[in-house]
Amino acid sequence: MSNINALVKDFLAQKKIAIVGVSDQRETGCNANYHKFKGAGYQVYAVNPRISTFEGAPCYPDLKSIPEKPEAVFILANPKVTETIVRQCVELGIKHVWMHCMMGTKPGLAASMTSVSREAVEMCRANGIAVIPGTCPNQFLNPDFGHGMLRLMWGAFGFLSVN
Repeated sequence: MSNINALVKDFLAQKKIAIVGVSDQRETGCNANYHKFKGAGYQVYAVNPRISTFEGAPCYPDLKSIPEKPEAVFILANPKVTETIVRQCVELGIKHVWMHCMMGTKPGLAASMTSVSREAVEMCRANGIAVIPGTCPNQFLNPDFGHGMLRLMWGAFGFLSVN
């Protein structure tokens, strides 16, 4: 079992982060994370194959299209997309991946509201990629009241341990 705080600290130490799943159709949690990372001084790269720009910045169809290799990847997308993105991380040598799930890190919680794929988690671990399979960066990076309370609650119920 890994310590979530150490994994988060290592992820947040990376300064070039690809944000997979941004949307120009509506405001999403992925968009909120894009803004949170950008506002905290990170170099962010929007990734979505359906759009070419996001809020005036280039939006890339995949990780391979980003002109500068990201150091870390945050994913808020369908678990099948997560598997594709993790395969790209393996190919590119990216060593930090965060798969969003609003319900902590326990498998099966909120199965319909997660980006976590067990296959992708196993692929990360088999290839030396530090993976956070769940939670939300907004619970750790300058959290607002709601995200701070979620972090406390998930921690109290044991939903932040990484298996």
